[in-house]
Amino acid sequence: MKAHIETDKQGRKKTFNACDEPCAIERGMRIIGGKWTGSVLWHLKDNPVRFNDLSRMIGGASKKMLSERLKHLEEHGLIERRVLDTRPVGVAYSMTEKGQTALAFLDELRIWTESIDPSHKTVGPTEHAAQREPRP
Repeated sequence: MKAHIETDKQGRKKTFNACDEPCAIERGMRIIGGKWTGSVLWHLKDNPVRFNDLSRMIGGASKKMLSERLKHLEEHGLIERRVLDTRPVGVAYSMTEKGQTALAFLDELRIWTESIDPSHKTVGPTEHAAQREPRP
């Protein structure tokens, strides 16, 4: 059903076929729309990544926020957590098959964002370092 609004003769508006529950887009945004969630998925696309390495890759996120995002993604089956048999004990995260399904539209989102905001193209670590302002 398609929601629409009609105006009566007195100028009052009435909505027809309104969504009673969140639509598929809203439900999807609740899963992957959280701050840093897309970045976490993107950094896990190729290989498993240890928590501290992931924290370094996503420089703007606190460890607490990163931990919350990882738990959220794990609860939804998009990533898996594996405890490593190392000293000290380490944890690595990797993408599940279900999580891999999000990569196509995350890449499309990246391309779209770069097309509407070319001043913030995706750059690698070397370019990031060159763009930083020198310390006084």
